[in-house]
Amino acid sequence: MVPIPGDSGKGIGPIWMSATEVTFDAYDVWVYDLDGERGLPALPADAVSRPSKPYLPPDRGFGHDGYAAICLSYRAAEEFCVWLSARTGKKFRLPTEDEWEHAARAGGAGGVGAGGAYHFGDDAGALDEYAWYAGNASDTTHPVGTKKPNAWGLFDIHGNVQEWVKGRDGKPVTKGGSFRDDPEDLTISARAPQTPDWNSSDPQIPKSKWWLSDGSYVGFRIVCEP
Repeated sequence: MVPIPGDSGKGIGPIWMSATEVTFDAYDVWVYDLDGERGLPALPADAVSRPSKPYLPPDRGFGHDGYAAICLSYRAAEEFCVWLSARTGKKFRLPTEDEWEHAARAGGAGGVGAGGAYHFGDDAGALDEYAWYAGNASDTTHPVGTKKPNAWGLFDIHGNVQEWVKGRDGKPVTKGGSFRDDPEDLTISARAPQTPDWNSSDPQIPKSKWWLSDGSYVGFRIVCEP
């Protein structure tokens, strides 16, 4: 977790944010109920909900250990935070859209909230140093933290996988773009709400509330309240 200073002018308090997108290494413990194998005491039965087991390999063959958890719904990301909070006694949750953009800019070139289209400025030509995207990712995710971070130590803010946040309108939305996207979809202000395409091949009726059958580009990072 990386400390993120607040911005009183925007009503954003200080938080901690995960330096990378949440990986399968952590996500699997919750999904497959591996708490006991990790030496953790049992939680009360009603303390946490766990998702249905995936019917397809959720990593889609891209890679598992050290790779961002993908193919998961907003509900799944939220419930992971509930489980982690119960496990640690700390308050974990998804970032708001404003918090995510504030953390992504890392103060910007001219102070908090300033900066260009990307956390490093406006030159999309520099994306290769900071992001896995359509121009260099070879249509796959990559291990987290393998590109340069922003000024506050956050990796993969642009690209790799889209990240769930609570939108300004209170509805789920993703930020940051993914390995499939062109530079214009990786800007800090860009946003992508879920569409039916993200779960179109799910044969279940109703479709899974936990897994996105076609969301191989959707993940999340978390924040912790001080």
